[in-house]
Parts: sequence; structure tokens; C-alpha cells
Amino acid sequence: MTGSKPQRGALEGIVVLDLSRILAGPTCTQILGDLGAEIIKIERPGRGDDTRGWGPPFLKDTNGQETRESAYYLSSNRNKSSVAIDIASQKGQELIASLAEKADIVVENFKVGDLKRRGLDYDSLKARNPKLIYCSISGFGQTGPYSHRAGYDFLVQGMGGMMSLTGFPDEEGGQPIKAGVGIADVMCGMYATVSILAALNHRHETGEGQHLDISLFDTQVSWLINQGVAHLISGEVPGRLGNGHPTIVPYETFPGRDQQFILAVGNDSQFARFCEIAGQPELARDPRFETNANRVRNRKVLVPILRELTITRNADDWIKALEEAGIPCGPVNDLGAVFTDPHVLERDLKITLPHPASGAVNLIGSPIKMEKTPVSYRHAPPMLGTGTTNILQRYLGLSNADLQHLQASGIIEANDHRETKEQE
Repeated sequence: MTGSKPQRGALEGIVVLDLSRILAGPTCTQILGDLGAEIIKIERPGRGDDTRGWGPPFLKDTNGQETRESAYYLSSNRNKSSVAIDIASQKGQELIASLAEKADIVVENFKVGDLKRRGLDYDSLKARNPKLIYCSISGFGQTGPYSHRAGYDFLVQGMGGMMSLTGFPDEEGGQPIKAGVGIADVMCGMYATVSILAALNHRHETGEGQHLDISLFDTQVSWLINQGVAHLISGEVPGRLGNGHPTIVPYETFPGRDQQFILAVGNDSQFARFCEIAGQPELARDPRFETNANRVRNRKVLVPILRELTITRNADDWIKALEEAGIPCGPVNDLGAVFTDPHVLERDLKITLPHPASGAVNLIGSPIKMEKTPVSYRHAPPMLGTGTTNILQRYLGLSNADLQHLQASGIIEANDHRETKEQE
């Protein structure tokens, strides 16, 4: 799939001033951008978003040379304009505050209190734009004993309990393990997006803006979901189960003769059908295994029996037979298999957008499917400063002379013609 023709999105006409970097904030603003909002991403001249340097891998240009565009940065910054302004300078702060007057939403993830001394906190900007929705994303929130701490995904996965649930048990040689992607950051960005959309609806009804306080730690604790509530109800502290499920058995990976596969039995009738296919129908009638609750209680007996059965056939043979019987199952795909999967391609989860440095760039598509207002992919993640001139002229009415002076003073970095030149 290539860049789609721009069409009216659900958030068309909404302007977002994005003061965030790394992953949580950019995930939020990329979602808003996919839905049609205009995203003005403020970056530091010379360096830009920290993640631009988080590689390799880096995107390669048409000559096969590495660019400054890391895969990490490219993962969460499409549909944005890059405006390079020195936020540490007074003039830069004035420019950003003036842009906030024109914006509907500000998203920021600075340390608590950092923007107040720059005159860019919620109260300062609210005085200039009472309808402003201002979303603060932080590690631990704007209040509380940890509010002063910097927050990182890995740290929050550990402190928020997720790592205590992930990994194999000690007796199997395991240890607490983080998720393989920055899921605490991503989920924080998702909660921030939901909050912003709710605040937009509130503003539509009342005309009022508001301050949103979203933290990695809070969102991490909130999505402990069934495991967290199980602890609150029972008082027991759950341990690590590897790929097993705390309240469903069998629901984990099993060894085929050639490789692992996933068996996800969701109810007793599915278990009975599995036992028939495995040639052991009597297992489903065994009182220890007849119901899911008993299978959970007796998992240490049942799972080894099932492993001895599954290892007698290749994984694909199991998957074919189980799928035909309506029993949930599947392979454990690596990313090469994921992004060549026909279903992934049919669902537009791999997209290709034009890029001035490389000609094109492959990205992950949005999972949002909307009938009337579909997402759109208007442009690839921007190169640093390539929207500076356009945005400052369009929103603040600055002249070419103004921009030249600001650039000469190091207040801004304007590379608006860079994309055009690199395409020539």
C-alpha cells in the first residue's frame, strides 16, 4: 500500500502542538494525525527528537548510505510537520506559546515543573487560550511521591508489576522479563489519546479546555487487569507462568516435533475435541481435567501429558487438524513471517510511503478501521525542521526576513526545501 489520497478524517481541522518526544507522546500524536488532525511537532534544532539517534537500523538513502532517520523515530512520527525551535531560548518559548494560542491540543512529556519555568505550562497557556486541551504525559504523574522521577518504559514495567508476571518460573530457570517492545509507553500513548478525545467532546459541549495528567506508571498499573484484580480479590501474589495462562488450561505454547506452536483451548468442548484429535479421548473424561477449573488446579499434571502428545507431530500438522476442528491455535511467528502474512497485507498493516531521502519507507499501518472517516497516511515521518517555515508563516505570519533572522540567531532550524532537494 502506498500513501493514500488525503481525505476528510474524523479530526480534520484539529491542530495539535506536539511538545513530546521518545514514544508515549509521539504514539498519541501519530494516532491523532492518522485520524486527520494537523500535528506540529516541535524539535530541538540540530538534534531533534532523541529517538532520531536511537539506532541502528537507520533508513538508507537512494545510494545505500545511512540517513539520520532511525527506525525507532520512523515508528511513531508520520503525519506530522517538524518545526525546529530552541525551547531553551526566550524567543523560542514565545514562538511556541504563540503557536499554542492557535492550537486545540498541546501534548507534552517534560519533567514535572520543567515547562512552568519556561512559561509553557498549562496555566500559562490557558491564560492565552482558555479552550486549550493540554495533555501532560510523565513517568509518574503530576502529583504523588514519585512525581519528580524520570520515567522510562523498562523502569515502569518493573515498578508497575508487569515484569513479575512475565517470564518462566524460578524453578524452570526463569526470571522476570520485560516485554520485547515499549508496551508501557505505547499503552500510555493510547490512554492519552482516549483522554484527549473525551476532552474534545467535553469542550464541544461546554467550550472548556482542561488539563490531562497521564502517566506511564498509572497506565501500567491499570492494565494489570485480570491478574491485578485476582490479587485484590484473593490476596495472593501471582507468579510467573511462562507462556501459560493463570486461569485457562491448556493455553500456552506446546512443542511440535519440529517447532513450538500455540494451543489456546477456551472451553471444555474444545478440550474434548483436542483430546479426540490427539487420540486420547479419555483425558477429557478424567475428573481432574474434565472442567477448566480442574485443569487449572491440575495443570502441573496435565501439561506434561499434553507435551508428550504434541511432540509426536509437526507443528503444521497440529495447526491444520486443530483449525479444522475449530480449536484456536497458531504458529509463533517471527517478524519476517508477520509482515509477509497474507492477512497482515490484506488488512493494510504494512504500508509504504514516499520519503525524500530513500524514495520510500515501509511502516506499520494503523489498526483503526472506520467506515465514514478512515485514517489517512498523508506523509512519512518528517525530516528535522522541514516544516518550520511553512508552519511559522502560516500560523504566526512571520516574514522571510523574520525567519532568516531567527535562523541566523539559532532560534529555529528551517529545512523546508531539504525534502524537495533530496528528491531531485
